[in-house]
Amino acid sequence: MLSGQAASARPSFFNRGNVGDRAYVATLSALGGAVLIAAGLIIWELWKSAHVALETHPMQFIKGTDWDPVRESFGALPFIYGTLVSSAVSIFVAVPIALGLAIFLVEIAPPPMRPLVSFPLELLAGIPSVVYGLWGLFVMVPWLRGHLEPLLGATLGFLPLFQGPPLGLGYLAAGLILAVMILPTIGSVSIEVLKKVPVTLKDASLALGATKWEMVRTASLPYSRAGILGAIILGLGRALGETMAVTMVIGNSPEIHASLFAAGYSLPSVIANEFAEATSAMHTGALAALALILFGVTLLLNSIARLLVRAVGRSPARS
Repeated sequence: MLSGQAASARPSFFNRGNVGDRAYVATLSALGGAVLIAAGLIIWELWKSAHVALETHPMQFIKGTDWDPVRESFGALPFIYGTLVSSAVSIFVAVPIALGLAIFLVEIAPPPMRPLVSFPLELLAGIPSVVYGLWGLFVMVPWLRGHLEPLLGATLGFLPLFQGPPLGLGYLAAGLILAVMILPTIGSVSIEVLKKVPVTLKDASLALGATKWEMVRTASLPYSRAGILGAIILGLGRALGETMAVTMVIGNSPEIHASLFAAGYSLPSVIANEFAEATSAMHTGALAALALILFGVTLLLNSIARLLVRAVGRSPARS
């Protein structure tokens, strides 16, 4: 009886007399729902423009490789391929560097050194993408053309990825510029995740005779794997949507090549380059369809990432 009275006496957000709390909950619920409404409106507006290009043969548009606005022949596959390849290169390059830097700053670096290294890392996140693009165009592309690509061609030229003339502009240049841009995101989040590892867990590993690296490998990384995976997905999300810097260094050629040295194109780049010049309804609809595909690819990857984070969320330290 007393427990029932105590339960009824507890404050509730939905208590008829608690007007302020009910208004607070209603406001927060409306703001949360506004996010879903905004996403729905974006999809609806894109579909209204894109249905012209997708209503007849949507799979032909996705699998098509020809992009000719004059003949109104549109295929999205070269742009999907360029987006995925450049993003994959950026993840392949950025993840080991960011993770190694995070482990160094959290586990190895002396405390006075940590601000000296972490501050430039965070500063990279604030540089505008057009500045990255100019740096890539005037500094990185000549270096790739004159040094790195000839070296890769001479040593790994038996692989299709490193064949062809060293142009400088291409998938490799776009991937490397994206790697620099997503490095602060992956690195900063990984640092914060590694800081959350319990000290008792690390001390227990060291007490059992593990070296510093063995402690990191068997205790810190398994405990932090869900957060690190989330950091990688955040970086991948930025790489997929980056426009200006990629446009300046990828070469802007709507073709599919196996070689990373070849020029390519990405979904955000073609939308930015051609939307202002699109005059016909079919051309505008094709560009809107590309935006819809980019939205779908990003949504799919984030959904997969959530499933992976949930799958690896139970670390050995918690089980």
